[in-house]
Amino acid sequence: MPLVSSTRLRAPETVIHKPFDDGESVLLHLETETYFGLNQVGTRMWTVLTQAGSIGQAAELLLAEYEVEPEVLHRDLDALVDQLVQHRLLMVQETGQETGGR
Repeated sequence: MPLVSSTRLRAPETVIHKPFDDGESVLLHLETETYFGLNQVGTRMWTVLTQAGSIGQAAELLLAEYEVEPEVLHRDLDALVDQLVQHRLLMVQETGQETGGR
């Protein structure tokens, strides 16, 4: 299913997010044992994606924080979302479902 800017994402209960003092973090899916490292920008993207109302809102917040061309940010954000959804580290939030983000 292609994701659109109105898509909302959430972290599954089976995913642990561990931030480090240097701004980087790791994600661990407890069932699949998938481990994913995030640099500082990836960590910020994860945080905004799991707290924003949609992918589009996350992109707007990130564009306000970083000096980056919108096309570059959207490409990088889409690539990260694709990887995280593929590895079940993020899930599409169903309409009307309560948020359980970390």
